[in-house]
Amino acid sequence: MKFVSYETQGQASFGLVRDNKIIDLKARLNGSVPDLKAFIAHDDWRKIAEDALASASGEADFDSVTLLPVIPNPEKILCVALNYGDHVAEANAHLPGGRETPKYPMMFARMADTLLGHRGDIVRPKASSDLDYEAELLVVIGKNVPRYVKQEDALQYVFGYSAMNEGSIRDYQFHSRNLTPGKNFYRTGGVGPWLVTADEIADPQALDIEFRLNGTVLQKASTSDMIFPVDKLISYISEWLPLKPGDVIASGTMGGVGFTRKPPIFMKPGDTAEVEISGIGVLTNGIVDEV
Repeated sequence: MKFVSYETQGQASFGLVRDNKIIDLKARLNGSVPDLKAFIAHDDWRKIAEDALASASGEADFDSVTLLPVIPNPEKILCVALNYGDHVAEANAHLPGGRETPKYPMMFARMADTLLGHRGDIVRPKASSDLDYEAELLVVIGKNVPRYVKQEDALQYVFGYSAMNEGSIRDYQFHSRNLTPGKNFYRTGGVGPWLVTADEIADPQALDIEFRLNGTVLQKASTSDMIFPVDKLISYISEWLPLKPGDVIASGTMGGVGFTRKPPIFMKPGDTAEVEISGIGVLTNGIVDEV
C-alpha cells in the first residue's frame, strides 16, 4: 500500500494511492482520525485501508494535489550521519580533522518545518548558496517501540519506507562540529513521493538508491552498504529514546555529495533533484531561492 499526506482546496488530508488516484481516508473516517500519524497508530488501520481499496475508486487526482511530507507532523525526526563507508571516506578526505568510521550511529535531529513533500520546491536560503543534496532511505515507525528492543526484533515496528533528499547547508553545518544549523534550514528536506508499507519491502537492506541532479547521476549505492542497518538504528535509538508511531528516521547518505567534488556541486534555483529507491519510487523536487 502507498499512503500520502496532501492538501486540496486548502484542506489537509491523507489517503491511499492507487492508479494515480487518492482514496481520501480522512473523509471516509468522517474526520475522526485527523492525520496519517494518527492513522498508522490505529489498531485497525490495515482493515480500514483494505476495505477502502476494495470499495473506493479514489476521489482526488494524485497529480493535482499539493503533497506534504508523508508524515507532516512527526514528533521526532532522527537522522544518521556517516552511515555509508564511501561517505565516511570522502568526509575524511575533505573535512578539517578528518572523520573516522563511527563505532556507534552518529545521530542528530531535524525539525518538522524543514521538510516538504514530493513536487515541492526546496528553498535555497539567503544566508548561503551551499545547498547540498543527500539521498536517503526514510523509515517511519508504526508502533510503540519498547525500550532496549533487540536488533532482530526491530523491523516489526516499522510501518513503512519513503525517500528523502536531506538538503544540507554545508557552510553552516561546518561552522562547528554541531550539525544542527546546517541540517535545519526551512524547507530543505524533500520527502516522498509516498509512504510504502513495510510488507512491500522484503528487505530494507536490499534497495538500490540513486540521486540525480538535472538527470545526471551523482550518487548511486545499495542500502546493503549501510554501516548500521535499519534494525540496528532502531535498536540503538530505543536504548535512549522511546519511539512512537509516526516518528521518522533518515538513515544516512552514501558517497558523492556535492561539497566533496571539484569543483563543488550544489543545488541551485531551476534545478530538478530526484531520489529514486527501488520498491519505493522517485522523489522529485525543484529548487528555488528564498524570497
